[in-house]
Amino acid sequence: MIISFLTRVRAAGARTPAPLLVLFGMFALHTGSALAVHLFDRIGAMGVTWLRLTFAAVLLALLAGPSLWTAVRRATRRELGSVVILGTVSAGMMAFYSEATARIPLGTATALEFLGPLVVAVVAMRRRAELVWIACAVAGVALLTRPFSGGADLVGIGFGLVGAVTVALYIVLTQKVGTSFRPVHALALSMAVGAVVTAPAGAPAALADPAPEVLAAVLGIALLFPVVPFLLEMVALQRMSRTAFSVFASLEPAVSLIMGLLLIHQVPGWGQAAGMMLVVAAGVGAARGDRTPPPGPAVPSAPSVPSTPSESGREAPSSGAGRSPERV
Repeated sequence: MIISFLTRVRAAGARTPAPLLVLFGMFALHTGSALAVHLFDRIGAMGVTWLRLTFAAVLLALLAGPSLWTAVRRATRRELGSVVILGTVSAGMMAFYSEATARIPLGTATALEFLGPLVVAVVAMRRRAELVWIACAVAGVALLTRPFSGGADLVGIGFGLVGAVTVALYIVLTQKVGTSFRPVHALALSMAVGAVVTAPAGAPAALADPAPEVLAAVLGIALLFPVVPFLLEMVALQRMSRTAFSVFASLEPAVSLIMGLLLIHQVPGWGQAAGMMLVVAAGVGAARGDRTPPPGPAVPSAPSVPSTPSESGREAPSSGAGRSPERV
């Protein structure tokens, strides 16, 4: 059944232009993020985060099938330890992003987190001229967050900036910590680790009054992200260069802003719109400035970011590189 489902996904993907698959994956991702905001009042940001991780782990384990357990049995302690590290950092990214979106607009939170991989990508290029993209992104974020105004939510901004640090840390770790797992196996295990890590903070609120409609809503959100974007981007990256993929992925903060506007009525002002344009321009510029060939095909699991010499973003942990489920 799972093999048949994956076969149908690949067949459908072969008939759809790869850029459309990337964009559809991003819209699915941020639709899930926007819908999750509606549930924060019911079970809290951490409650939603824990449930999303738990459901995602279960869905991906079913997707992986029996081969997942075979991979676990064959793995060494070092390989299992690397998955634990990746899962823990992924849980941190997701938790900080959820806490940020509970306080500040969705697009702003995404732009703040975007700073982490952007800095890593630019620094990895080792060309001073590329620092202009960091300056461009910082200026954009300043317009988005307006820290100079009295109404700025400094706590939400703080969560977003810490989230950016965890994303940067994740990228650095995945360059140093390799695994022998297939991408879908590594993603399923990372989600399971993330669910365990966030359980103390999220499980009590989520299980205090487990309303069926809330559980069903979070299950649907978990399907929107990471499962659907993972499958779509996995197919797209088989037919796109890393640079082209990263250029399209740089539109993610803008997609996040659009979904926040449409689904939770977060209307940006002119200054915020200009700030978002600067952030997107920085991402596109950094992606196009990376001329380092990738070591191998990347298989994503989540929303994308500007590429580094060994990655096209936060990728599902694979052999030597990975794309993490950043905002699961």
